[in-house]
Amino acid sequence: MAEEKQEIRTDLIGEILREYEKTGGMDNLPGAGKPLPAEYFSGDLFQHFQRIANEQGYKPHWLKLQHEIRGQIQEALGKLEAGKTKDLPLRIARINEKIHEFNKSCPPPLQKGSVTLENISRMASRWE
Repeated sequence: MAEEKQEIRTDLIGEILREYEKTGGMDNLPGAGKPLPAEYFSGDLFQHFQRIANEQGYKPHWLKLQHEIRGQIQEALGKLEAGKTKDLPLRIARINEKIHEFNKSCPPPLQKGSVTLENISRMASRWE
């Protein structure tokens, strides 16, 4: 049996960008042909990426989760205060699943603990 040679791809992002450029995706970009500001070459590269991504409207996954969790906690707290506790344990379990996902993807100083029926009021203020 003849061995098939597999092409090893080490630059997947570069390959995607080259393909995007071939289809005209890089034409007429804002700022094309203009020099980059000097501040782009100083400091932390990751901070520059975050600033540019933020300027372009990109939100990281963990930030989207933060907004979802905040809304779900407020909703669950409202049900608790109204005395509608029938499905609260299930709601809290789902909130905690999202908190776990949030904690895996957010910067460590922003990680938060789980929600319980006993601490939901305190946690609601922590998620604001």
